[in-house]
Amino acid sequence: MKRYILLAEDDFDFGSILKQYLEIHEYHVSWAKNGKEALDMFSRQQFDICVFDVMMPKMDGFTLAEKVIDLNPEIPFIFLTAKKMKDDKIKGLKLGADDYIVKPFEADILVLRIQNILRRSQRVPSVKEEVVVIGNYKFDPINHCLKLDDSQQKLTEKETKLIQYLYDHKNRMIKREDLLNEIWENDDFFSGRSMDVFISRLRKYFKQDHNITIESARGVGLTFRVEE
Repeated sequence: MKRYILLAEDDFDFGSILKQYLEIHEYHVSWAKNGKEALDMFSRQQFDICVFDVMMPKMDGFTLAEKVIDLNPEIPFIFLTAKKMKDDKIKGLKLGADDYIVKPFEADILVLRIQNILRRSQRVPSVKEEVVVIGNYKFDPINHCLKLDDSQQKLTEKETKLIQYLYDHKNRMIKREDLLNEIWENDDFFSGRSMDVFISRLRKYFKQDHNITIESARGVGLTFRVEE
């Protein structure tokens, strides 16, 4: 089965090479030359993954990703950039990027990263069907939401899986590598930074109940503490 890729790259020569190479590997590629064109394509068609250059005319890759996430929070995406600035990488991670590739790079690298991300996204998350009470919150894994009184926080699939894993192991230390391998299927540097961003989000989601904390032991792991 062919997988559909949205490629946003304003460099004509580089974009053309990437498109041809991905098509050789049996992907269907829709190539946009700027961010606005990419957003128009995304709003009209279903894609399995997005590959966005950061620096583009009309709309940069970060802004494009934010708008795409609004339309489909579960879509995986990769940033391409010529920059090596730490702030750019942090910004990409905070947006939920699945990977970040610095130019120049071999096209084989992009293909491998795409294959790995799509393989992970195909996994069916092991979630329980019942609503779980966590402190003052109600966690609904089927409908991907976290409720507190009359307010509701919609969750992505990965956030849902992460909360369930933490809850299933509550009040005990979870090794960092175990959590990474379970949820991200990888314990490399990029996955580690991505996990840190997700943990920061969960701390915000649970901040209204002071009996719920996510305690970190630097370099070791973390504990999802729920005081009964």
